[in-house]
Amino acid sequence: MEFETRLSDTAAEIGAALSRCLDGRDDAPVIAAMRYALEGGKRLRGFLVLETAALHGIDRAAAMPAAMAVEALHAYSLVHDDLPCMDDDDLRRGRPTVHVAWDEATAVLAGDALQTLAFELCTDPRLGPAEARVALVAALARASGAEGMVLGQALDIAAETVLAREGRTLTLPEITRLQAGKTGALIGFAAEAGAILAGADRAPFAAYAAALGLAFQIADDILDVEGDAQTAGKRVGKDAAAGKATFVSLLGLDGARARAAALADEACAALAPYAERAEPLRAAARFAIARKA
Repeated sequence: MEFETRLSDTAAEIGAALSRCLDGRDDAPVIAAMRYALEGGKRLRGFLVLETAALHGIDRAAAMPAAMAVEALHAYSLVHDDLPCMDDDDLRRGRPTVHVAWDEATAVLAGDALQTLAFELCTDPRLGPAEARVALVAALARASGAEGMVLGQALDIAAETVLAREGRTLTLPEITRLQAGKTGALIGFAAEAGAILAGADRAPFAAYAAALGLAFQIADDILDVEGDAQTAGKRVGKDAAAGKATFVSLLGLDGARARAAALADEACAALAPYAERAEPLRAAARFAIARKA
């Protein structure tokens, strides 16, 4: 509960900062849709940014634009992921998705604007010297683009073609690669952000994030089977209904739980050089596989 309180307080802090960021902008439907998309959520990615920054002696105010950036980028990905041409979802964070609350065109534009806002935030002078900000922009671009999150989404869409044309679902290595991009890449950026800003070794955080991202997705797959829409804030059971391969369908529920637990342990072990100072990040790994939403 101590960790969940810390995460909730951080989520509120980041949410307030994002809301202020949009203050004074044109009162257009697309801005309202952006605000709507930014509301709610666990903000685990922003939490990782602030905690890894703290490990490197960077205070919260200085790191906050990077935490806001990753949350804006994540929000954009959800808006576009929910579109009829993608996953066609009508519920997100317990509310109608953006294209349902407004329309598809507004949802596309709001997502586009959230993406560009993320990169604008990465140039904030509070983040330090120009070299650090350029490195942050480059890292976010790699994590979110055709080598990361977008690639993962493309592989997810292609999986439907594999099922239709070849009559098979993805293998475990294939789904691991897919999720390493779709879910893991942005978590990787968030976990490495503090080291990027400090010009420090990113390797321990890359290892931590690789394990955490996969554990997080396995937990999502378990929730899709065992969770309920009201608690999860989104539709559940959709992967099974679509015949898509998941970690649960490939490993079974018990196997998926065991794999998620092993990955959480792996994530925690990667932070050994930081001893007890990294405990909030270890708590995040444990939370990732125990959450109900």
